[in-house]
Parts: sequence; structure tokens; C-alpha cells
Amino acid sequence: MKIELHKIKISEVVKDYKDSAEEGVSAFGGKLDIRPKYQREFVYSGKQRDEVIRTVKNCFPLNVMYWVKKEDGNFEVLDGQQRTISIAQFVNGDFSIEFSGRTAMFHNLTSEEQEQIMNYDLMIYHCEGKDKEKLDWFKIINIAGERLTDQELRNAVYTGPWLSDAKLKFSKSNCAAYLLANDGGSLVSGSPIRQEYLETALSWINNEDIEGYMAKNQHDKNADELWQYFQDVIHWVRKTFPNYRKEMAGVNWGELYNEFRNKKPDSEKLEKEIKELMQDEDVTKKSGIYPYVLTRKERYLSIRAFTPNMKREAYERQDGICPVCKKEFAIGEMEADHITPWHEGGKTILENCQMLCKDDNRRKSGI
Repeated sequence: MKIELHKIKISEVVKDYKDSAEEGVSAFGGKLDIRPKYQREFVYSGKQRDEVIRTVKNCFPLNVMYWVKKEDGNFEVLDGQQRTISIAQFVNGDFSIEFSGRTAMFHNLTSEEQEQIMNYDLMIYHCEGKDKEKLDWFKIINIAGERLTDQELRNAVYTGPWLSDAKLKFSKSNCAAYLLANDGGSLVSGSPIRQEYLETALSWINNEDIEGYMAKNQHDKNADELWQYFQDVIHWVRKTFPNYRKEMAGVNWGELYNEFRNKKPDSEKLEKEIKELMQDEDVTKKSGIYPYVLTRKERYLSIRAFTPNMKREAYERQDGICPVCKKEFAIGEMEADHITPWHEGGKTILENCQMLCKDDNRRKSGI
């Protein structure tokens, strides 16, 4: 891993500054992607932005920034996007601040004041190395200001034509993935701009090994495989569960699609069971109903637990004796259990509560 610290004047960094909205922000003579296409937009408040300029004006040090050196020799900002854009916007005349007792834009300043700002040295680390080296390093950087998401960190490592195309499909505020997943009710939680749609699709297609998939496809010409897979998942969900409920947002649909896409579940039968489970007060995690009706794994439902009072009453009723092994235990050595299992219609009520020793309870539960 190669990390070099450079002093670069503001005049050099903001040269040829261009803000093309969601198409990206560039500067440094066109060699720096300050905000690559379809990554998060400028999020600093006016107060934060103004403080950056005041820091420069007073010749105080700004926190160091990090640029990633790409294969073509150009750079992409890893950390420092908001500060860099704040400076470039001010020099570009996009806003004014209080400056030496007056409100002024950059072009209102004296030549000496302008020169002071343009000659200010920004401390910038240039980072290059192998993918894993860069990713490991970026994860331990104590990034100031607005923190990068895990996917934004990955994007800084696995740059290339594949990622550019993936961002086009998954990382724009009204990108194709967002429109598809929200047509008829949201099936994916999070924000495309913060890379959460891209992260979700990558997690689905490669069983949560996001970095492995990005490394394998980094130099592909496009992200058509990922886009087709995402469409297939969403269409399968709409067909399998045609009645939309808000609890469907955020379900791990990729995991379910990968396992059940060829099994042709009965949608009408599933809907009937889902409706019943939605009304079951023992089911505390309603979003877990969808994986449950396919997998039959109760862990998805977070079945309501017996209260401490129920446990104490059952324990006293049993005189501390485990009904399976017939041995006596302290209450702390026992666990509550449904006499009639929940999946057989047993409710989480006192009459259906028994205390088993931990070993017998876990054998019964298959743990």
C-alpha cells in the first residue's frame, strides 16, 4: 500500500471546477472526481460550509483529505468531498460569507484576500495499492465530517467501467432500480444516492460477498448481469406476493429468490397464511413473516417471549422440577417453553408455559 502526503494549493485543486449535478463534480484540471457519477450529493449545511471558508481565511489547518489514485492516473476523492466542494463553490461565486467585517463573495474580495485563499495549502494523501490493501486502509481511517458508508468505501476501491454502469442503474435518485423496486410499494429500503440500492443488489447476487463480486467484475464493460438479476428478483417477489404490505420493504428478497425461485410457491395459499400471521399477536416481527412462510424457520418471527411473571408462576407451579428429566433446578437454570408449540397453535400465555432445564429445552428446540 502506497500512501503519500502532498501539499496542494487551492488554486490547483479548484482549477476547471465543474458541477454537473448527479453526473458528477470534477476539478484539478479535470483529473479529480470530487463526487463521481451518482454518488451522494453535497450534504454540508450552510454553517458547515461557511466554517470551512473561515478556516481557510484564518490560515487554520483543515483536516487531511484522501484521494484514491485510479488506474488511468487520475484521482477520486475518498474523504474530503464536502470540504473540497465548499471551497470550490466559494471560489466559483456560489455563496457569500462574512469576511473581515463585511459580507462578500470571492469576487468581492481584494486581490490580496483572493491570493491568500488560493495559495492555501490543502494536505492531501494520495493512496494506491492492491484492492484489499486499500479497502482495509480506508476502513480504519478516522474520517471526519460526513462518514462514508461501507459501499462508498468499496466504490473507492473497485473503480472502473463496471462500477460506472452500476452507479447509473442503482445510484441515481430516480434510477432504474429505484423506480422498479418502488412501483407498487417499496421492496428495498435505503437511499440510492447513499449506495444502499447498489449494496443490496450486490449482497443478493453473491450471498453477501459484495467485495468478491465487485473484484470479479471490476473490469467488465457493464453491470448488465447485476441489473438483470435485480429485475428477476423484483418480478419474482411481485408474482409470489402480489398483495403489497409495508413490511415487505427491507426483506432479504435475494436470499429467498436464490433458494425458492424454481419451486413455484402457491401465491394464494401464502397470502392466506400471511394474513393470519399478521393478526397473530405472538408474532412480533411482521417483516419476518415473508421468509417464514417459505422457510418455516420460526427465528424470523421473533415469537413473543413469556414474561418474567409467567416464568415465575410456572416455576412455582412445577416446584422447580423439570418435567422432562424430573430433576430440580434453580429458576436461573431453567428456560420458558411452550407446552403446545407455537406452530401447532400454542399461545404465549401462562397456561401454555412450562419451565425446562436448559439442556432439555435446547434439545427440544433443536439448538
